[in-house]
Amino acid sequence: MEQNKQPTTQNAASEAAVRRQKLADLRAAGHDPFQITKCKQDAFSADLKEEYKDLPAEEDTGRMVSLAGRMMSKRVMGKASFAHLRDAKGDIQIFVKRDLLGDEAYAAFKKLDVGDIIACTGEVFRTKMGELSVRVHELTLLSKSLLPLPEKFHGLTDREARYRQRYVDLIVNPDVKDTFVKRSMILRELRAFLDGKGFLEVDTPILTPFEIGASARPFVTHHNTLDMDMVLRIETELYLKRLVVGGMDRVYEVGRIFRNEGMDTKHNPEFTTIELYQAYTDYHGMMDLVEEMMQTVAQNVCGSLVIPYQGNMIDLSHWERLTMVEAVKKYSGVDFDAVSSDEEAIELAKQYHVDLPEIPSKGAILAEFFDAFVEEKLIQPTFIYDYPVETSPLAKRKPENPAYTERFEYFINATEFGNAFSELNDPIDQKERFERQVADRKAIDPESKAQVDYDYITALEYGLPPTGGLGFGVDRLVMLLTDSASIRDVLLFPTMKPVD
Repeated sequence: MEQNKQPTTQNAASEAAVRRQKLADLRAAGHDPFQITKCKQDAFSADLKEEYKDLPAEEDTGRMVSLAGRMMSKRVMGKASFAHLRDAKGDIQIFVKRDLLGDEAYAAFKKLDVGDIIACTGEVFRTKMGELSVRVHELTLLSKSLLPLPEKFHGLTDREARYRQRYVDLIVNPDVKDTFVKRSMILRELRAFLDGKGFLEVDTPILTPFEIGASARPFVTHHNTLDMDMVLRIETELYLKRLVVGGMDRVYEVGRIFRNEGMDTKHNPEFTTIELYQAYTDYHGMMDLVEEMMQTVAQNVCGSLVIPYQGNMIDLSHWERLTMVEAVKKYSGVDFDAVSSDEEAIELAKQYHVDLPEIPSKGAILAEFFDAFVEEKLIQPTFIYDYPVETSPLAKRKPENPAYTERFEYFINATEFGNAFSELNDPIDQKERFERQVADRKAIDPESKAQVDYDYITALEYGLPPTGGLGFGVDRLVMLLTDSASIRDVLLFPTMKPVD
């Protein structure tokens, strides 16, 4: 049986040469497969298997179908042969018999290689061994595969090859294709959920005129006609909130984001987020929306609210809600409500061996305590809310305690999945925070070109209604719902350093 065996480099080169010779022979005989522009396709493997799942062994259906796809195996047995064809929905066996196909066509079939793309027409039946198959009456080579397929990619080195050659990965690993089919389903369900809530999907600029004061580093490019440097966006927030100012009360964007930063299993320089903004609600309304959205998408995509992820069973039907102060007290024993000054917080950080932030204040140190003691404990879905103002320049202050903001992040399996605010709509406060943020950035990096977005301040001066905002990473959600360990497993073409 000719299977998709793992070729060595030398064998692969030899087989590639043989395949090119076969193509040359076909062309010399006037049968160039690359000249064929279309074929008939009126059935798919999975649909046939479902329709005829009760068909007994050795029974014919009398139904003629036309299939097209890639030949994944071939077993030649004299006057009759079997092969497996993989189409958009799965694999199905085809039975090729010389008496039905004819001597010349059968001889041509025997010269085909695993990986070739073919079309065939034949009758659906079930074999003596019980496998649903198609008895081929006509067969056409549509595209010649000039390189042999590997059986599968194993291990770290080969995992890198899988990411670099995703087209091969998709061919030989059906489960990889299933992951990306599910990714598409997840995006469709997210859009359906938000559309059903009255949100309007919009597009905002990817190229922006300057670097804002946020901590994320942008990619910089140059616009030739305008003769000006521009940056690729690190968020969609400020443009979307301009739209809420303009009266578009519920908006969202499925946006590609670019950050010129590190890479690991949870970070890629370009990634997909959804940011949404809803007028006349707050961060508590966003918490309720997150719960309903996550449960709806999981149920519709996975059929359950209990999701296996990397050895843990994640129960999306139950969400814990803790303030950051409560969470730090629960997992470290330190009560920041009892901390009265920055100096006291600094001493606590030294006592508990917690890293001091670049600008050590009580609020910033509280966030460091959270990173050190809490995040790794948050396996089941948890909202952490009421963040210090030092770490939340775009969130509204809590009226009863202005040192904190109406902000939350939600965590699953010790990973942050999303970030939400009661949006700051005071233009005076926002301007002061932006200017302080930019000043702090330039104090740390004197070469920084970060600027205040004063046009956004102008928009706020026209009046932003009370607004709840949410941003979350689509890639991390796909990782969760497909039980994928790395972000590279859910990006069709992750960022890679060139081999050479």
